[in-house]
Amino acid sequence: LLLLCYTEEEAVIVSGLKNADVFVGESATFTCELSHPGVKNVQWWLDGSPLHNNFVTEISEQDGIIHTLTLNDVACHDSGTVTFRAGSLISSAKLLVKGISLLE
Repeated sequence: LLLLCYTEEEAVIVSGLKNADVFVGESATFTCELSHPGVKNVQWWLDGSPLHNNFVTEISEQDGIIHTLTLNDVACHDSGTVTFRAGSLISSAKLLVKGISLLE
């Protein structure tokens, strides 16, 4: 009788969130890549408030590894810190929404 024991390797963040500067009305996309799928309790936050999938906030996942958040039609008040959490893993980036200057 041969018993094979292994411990599942903890997932790590391969590619974290990057800061985004966009203009009012544009979309901002944030992507986080994990080393392998199966990480539980994936959640996106903006300035401490949890985000949910709806017509303005698009949350998607590809192969359980690439997690993407797209904020559509952003406004100045959307500026802040975007945070991705997956289990004990955390990645954050800044979102800066710039107004359009009419003085040109």
